[in-house]
Amino acid sequence: MSHLHRLRAGALAAPESGIVAVINHARGRDGLIPLWAGEGDLATPSFIADAAAESLKAGETFYTWQRGLPELRAALASYTERLYGRATSPERIFVTGSGMHAIQTVVSALVGAGDEIVFIAPLWPNFEAAAALSGAKPVPVELRFDGTDWRFDAERLRAAITPRTRAIFVNTPNNPTGWTADRETIRAILTVAREAGIFVIADEIYARFFYEGGRAPSFHDEMRDDDAVIFVNSFSKNWAMTGWRVGWIEAPKELGNLIENLIQYSNSGVAAFMQRGAVAAIEQGDAFVEEQIARAHKARDIFSQALLSTNRVRLAPPSGAFYAFFAIDGIDDGYKAAFRIADEAGVGLAPGTAFGTGTRAYLRACFHRRLDEVEEAARRLAHWIGTEA
Repeated sequence: MSHLHRLRAGALAAPESGIVAVINHARGRDGLIPLWAGEGDLATPSFIADAAAESLKAGETFYTWQRGLPELRAALASYTERLYGRATSPERIFVTGSGMHAIQTVVSALVGAGDEIVFIAPLWPNFEAAAALSGAKPVPVELRFDGTDWRFDAERLRAAITPRTRAIFVNTPNNPTGWTADRETIRAILTVAREAGIFVIADEIYARFFYEGGRAPSFHDEMRDDDAVIFVNSFSKNWAMTGWRVGWIEAPKELGNLIENLIQYSNSGVAAFMQRGAVAAIEQGDAFVEEQIARAHKARDIFSQALLSTNRVRLAPPSGAFYAFFAIDGIDDGYKAAFRIADEAGVGLAPGTAFGTGTRAYLRACFHRRLDEVEEAARRLAHWIGTEA
């Protein structure tokens, strides 16, 4: 007897991940090069792991601060000021159990049944699912690929705002396209939010992975002190800590009690030893991050040039993040193609259908791996495109 009919309709409607479907199909296959998941291939550096181990040895295994260890919140405030040149109080910082937990916490604070939340798409699918699970309607504003790059239209954003809209979600640099908002675009988004009296949720997790010099433009650069902007971020990408599940929120300090309550009623705080590792990442990890960015930059060029040389691929070499989002002439179903490519070319990719309704023909590759693997994966894909597609 099935018990599914007893479950909440919203939970039953949560979509299956197209990325996970492909991973489950080919995970562990001998010789396959996995470019499907959004992570690099390096293990967490020892200086981070050692700090966590020392914390465990010292007996830091008890309940901890709901908002995060004061040392980590202070380190994150200093990091933010160092990166953006904007003074930030630790009272604006809240430690979460991953970037996804940060997003869920903010979404649950802002939207519920009957509300709408606008987001710039294509986008990593977990955000849209989180909004829907909160009972809200996620409303996409699509970037447009013009043959050379992905383009944002502020008027399309403005037209998507309704009396039910509570927030705009912006991921820049963007997963999956690599589109990165310039300062003019950020100003335009802030203008729309101010006009509507709504929040901006800024997901700038890939801000350091920017290939035009320095870090990516940020809402920190253009916002006023009274702007309703909430930042969600994570340790996963910069410091090779995807499995640690540690993230953070930066928000107006008047939201502190609310955010603390939501953390209390979800994961009740991040383990102290994990936070000690995060402090080490912030305070000692700049050289490691710079090495990662330099390697990803080389990998981007290797991968993009190989695919574009086939003359059958539509791809804008990304200005940020570490993904190539591309379509192949003659392929109109990226989901089916991802399974074929795993089976026939030995390369694991994510299907474009995972990132929105207008990306059915697309595929995403995470090129943040060892350069020889990236080169081999690109060679296999180029061969497959030329002979099999």
